[in-house]
Formats: sequence, structure tokens, C-alpha cells
Amino acid sequence: MDSIKLKTPVLDRLTDEEFFEFCQDHRDLRIERDASHQITIMPPASSETGAFNSQLTRLLGNWNEDKQLGIVFDSSAGFTLSTGAMLSPDASWIAQARWDALGPDDRRGFARICPDFVAELLSPSDRLTDTMRKMEHWLEAGARLGWLLAPGSESVYIFAPGQPVRPVVGFDQLLSGEPVLPGFALELRRLRNAG
Repeated sequence: MDSIKLKTPVLDRLTDEEFFEFCQDHRDLRIERDASHQITIMPPASSETGAFNSQLTRLLGNWNEDKQLGIVFDSSAGFTLSTGAMLSPDASWIAQARWDALGPDDRRGFARICPDFVAELLSPSDRLTDTMRKMEHWLEAGARLGWLLAPGSESVYIFAPGQPVRPVVGFDQLLSGEPVLPGFALELRRLRNAG
């Protein structure tokens, strides 16, 4: 099932608060909005992709529980970016000092902050080019590290500001989150066993 893109003058004029209410009114849908206010409704994640996502979020959460360096978010969290987009990564992390610096109004709804780290999982229904473009949007908005994980091909694309995309092939490797995620290393083989 492909994503559905909605673009009408009425939706273009929604404020951030109205867009949040629109999403709350349609909680059963996975909704994002790009910088030009085009709304995308995505199909639910497959069960296999959901298992991969759960494993990734758990491993990131375990690391953060040990290090106490920030806040981990799952795929249900949306963020309002400086570009005007509202995106929802599959897993993300924000450094504690940056989160603490947000005022209460900026934390409500879709927090007005770009995560320091974002991870996106390429599901069978996703197009690689679209997801790569989404990763570039994260970097443009201020993400310091991004991982696009493609379990089907056992590949990872690593995104960092000012650097070319670095592909990693094979899930028999260790993926380091340094320096953004100090001490976090993802054993990719653990994702192989998730789905």
C-alpha cells in the first residue's frame, strides 16, 4: 500500500495547533507534514517492520537508561521542525540539555525541536528514494546523526551533516553511534532476529 498525499488550500492554512488537532482527530492514521504543508498519510507498519522498530527502540532505550544522557522517543512521536515540517521518525533521541531548554509550550503537541539522532526503518512499502529524502530533511533541520536501516537488504545508510551518505552492507557488523550517542553501538544482527 502506498502513502497518500493530501494537498488542498484548506490544509495548507492549518496552523501547527490545528494540524495537531487534525492528527488527534485521526489517531488511527500515521500522518506527517512536509515543509510546504503537504500532508502524507502512511500505511500502518507491517508486523515485521514493527518488530524491527520495537527492537531498535528498546536497544536505544536500554543504552539511554544506562547513560542517562537524554530522552528516547518511539515511532509515535512527532516533531515540528524549523522548516515547518512535522515528521515522525521510527526512533529518535534528544540530548537532555536541549530537551530541558524547551519551554512547556514547545514540548506540547509535536515538540518544536529536531532530534539529535533519528532512525528510520525501510519497510517493504517504502521507496528508498523517498526515505533518503526524508533523512536529508532531518539533517537540514538539525539532526546530528541519522540511520536509515533496510532490514530486507541488510543495509544501513548513515547520514551526518557535511558528509556524504555512508552505506554499510551486512548485518554482521557493529554500528557505532559515536560521538552523538556516546557508548552506543548497535549489533545489527539483533535486528536480523527481530523480524
